[in-house]
Amino acid sequence: MMSYLFYMIFMIPLFNFYFWYSYQFIYMLFIFMFMFVSSEFNLCSISYLLGVDYISYNLIILSFYIVSLMNLASLMLTKNSSFLFINYFICFLLFIIFSSINMLLMYMSFEFILIPLMILILGWGYQPERLNSGVYLFFYTLFGSLPLFVFIMYVYNDLYVMCFVFDLKFNFNFISHLMVIIPFLVKFPMFMLHFWLPSAHVQAPISGSMILAGLMLKIGGYGLIRFMYLNEFFFYNYSYIWFTFGIMGSLIVGFICLIQVDLKCLIAYSSVAHMSLCLMGILTMSKVGLFGALIMMLSHGLCSSGLFCLANICYLRVNSRSLYLIKGMVFFMPSLSFFWFLFSSFNMGCPPSINFMSELMIIISSISYFDFSFYYLFFSSFFCACFCFYLYSYSQHGNFSDSFSYTNIFVSEFLLLFNHLYPLIVLLFWFMLF
Repeated sequence: MMSYLFYMIFMIPLFNFYFWYSYQFIYMLFIFMFMFVSSEFNLCSISYLLGVDYISYNLIILSFYIVSLMNLASLMLTKNSSFLFINYFICFLLFIIFSSINMLLMYMSFEFILIPLMILILGWGYQPERLNSGVYLFFYTLFGSLPLFVFIMYVYNDLYVMCFVFDLKFNFNFISHLMVIIPFLVKFPMFMLHFWLPSAHVQAPISGSMILAGLMLKIGGYGLIRFMYLNEFFFYNYSYIWFTFGIMGSLIVGFICLIQVDLKCLIAYSSVAHMSLCLMGILTMSKVGLFGALIMMLSHGLCSSGLFCLANICYLRVNSRSLYLIKGMVFFMPSLSFFWFLFSSFNMGCPPSINFMSELMIIISSISYFDFSFYYLFFSSFFCACFCFYLYSYSQHGNFSDSFSYTNIFVSEFLLLFNHLYPLIVLLFWFMLF
């Protein structure tokens, strides 16, 4: 793993030059090389507190892929070397988070990634309200994750261990459990801890929305899985509390989505609903639920990022994100209507998409954990389909409010949307084979 780390370190001098295509090539070259790492269930390629297993393997590839698409989505800023470096720095910290086998190293990267994300929102955000969203993000992350640092120091003082690969025979109680799980529930975000997410999404630039939806929400799931293996029996005792928040959150957020009029707010709240399902899959602590949660993290990272790209393309033409003002997009941008339909269908988990497979696995594991949850999951899936249909129908149909009747779409924007769609289809056939 150190070879990949040095690869990333020696990339830094390239940001003194304005060769945007070379950055994209280097990101893709890293993905190509990293795909040859053998990722089994247990950790492998261990070196200097870094290692990889099948969970971190997929999320590291997703990180580099989404960051390369972030640069493609922000072509107007490609001559700004500081913007490209901020994106790269976020990718570097994500690589350390997903490959770290040391608690303190993961925590430091987990905290430090807040700085470039704040710079991205405050420096290239849209409205002056981005200051409020930055404060929301800062305080939720800071106060949520400070107890985790106290827990890590307490464990090290008692057992002299900071590694994830051990099964700690530690005298846990509910307070220590709360200290471990709260930072990752904030990052998911779990319902009732989600108030920072719509605000950050609305004020962030397109690259910020892509990194938030595609990767930042996955840190919560990854950290939860890592700390869950330290003492599985202890997590099993208290998982019903957070399972309840997840199952109620996915249902209530479905109602909230149906009253949204801001396009980015609607997509952001749909992320909260899907991540609540992902939380339920992890907390069942079964192989089916864990695998379903992993697939949902990958599919949601690509699908939600693609929806934000579509919303940004509409915003650049119409200068509005209100569903009341952007009706009739099928007449104004007819070539995008097909992508709106596909991404909305994938987001609602329409078969035979990979999102449907992940939701099916999570539903099976949730019913085996709590059989009465079937009724909640039925209505949750129904309202998920309702707000995706609401998103597509209200944005594409109706009378367009402007005097113009047609606009062109750039080839780079079609390339961006296709690169979000292509892995979803490839992953579907790959899972069907295996």
